[in-house]
Amino acid sequence: MKTTAKKGATKSAKAFTSKVAPKPATKPSKNTAKPSATKASLQDEVQSALNWLKSYSTKATLDGMARYALPSNNAFGVAYRDMKVLGKRLGRNHELAGALWDTGVYEARMVASFVADPAQLTPAQMDGWCKAFDNWGICDTMCFNLFDRTPHAWAKVTHWSSSNDEFVKRTAFALLWSLSVHDKRIGDEPFIQGLTLIERAASDERHFVKKSANMALRAIGKRNRTLNAAAIAMARRLADSPDSAARWVGKDALRELTSPSVIRRLKPQRPKGG
Repeated sequence: MKTTAKKGATKSAKAFTSKVAPKPATKPSKNTAKPSATKASLQDEVQSALNWLKSYSTKATLDGMARYALPSNNAFGVAYRDMKVLGKRLGRNHELAGALWDTGVYEARMVASFVADPAQLTPAQMDGWCKAFDNWGICDTMCFNLFDRTPHAWAKVTHWSSSNDEFVKRTAFALLWSLSVHDKRIGDEPFIQGLTLIERAASDERHFVKKSANMALRAIGKRNRTLNAAAIAMARRLADSPDSAARWVGKDALRELTSPSVIRRLKPQRPKGG
């Protein structure tokens, strides 16, 4: 990020922080909590967030989005690290997240992934946002920052995996990939079922689907020794497939899942001492 963009944003960032920083929850007064005032306050918060994002935008970032297959027609050109900073400053605010999403601005929607409350996110809202995904960036960011923290995550993996829409289907496997990294408490069985979904989708030649299926397969296979063996067995079946997309998914996954580094990491540790 260019230093000139940072200098120009200093005053804006300070003003933004004082204006939209989370305040302690207080019981609203019947005389002052007017719906119109609440709506105006939310609009002010959204506008302050947009102004902050604009102050951190650069033409170089905007122009560079095309190299990563990210649409820039409704974007400012803000680096991910700066979107993350804004998301952390705002904190959890589900109503604000919805309003940021409704702007349609790429960066505002990305920030919504940090601001939305996973406990308040409904299956219908997840479906609505997912159907609007048009690039891998927003898809993967939502999965890793928000969707995988909801109680609906596993059901959505199954539901979205049968979609005909490229990015809805990608979301299923990006979410499965994310769950394999973040869901530390769940057992192996959901991931075994996830492997079945991957095998079924592996012949999908669309770039963003097969890439996410491959990433999910590799992530599951690195979770533990049992899943590594199951993922390798499936990857070998795919590698022998007559379908070119399935072969690529299988062969690419096999290279990592059978690599010395992965095998070494999953090897049981010897107990210390005698």
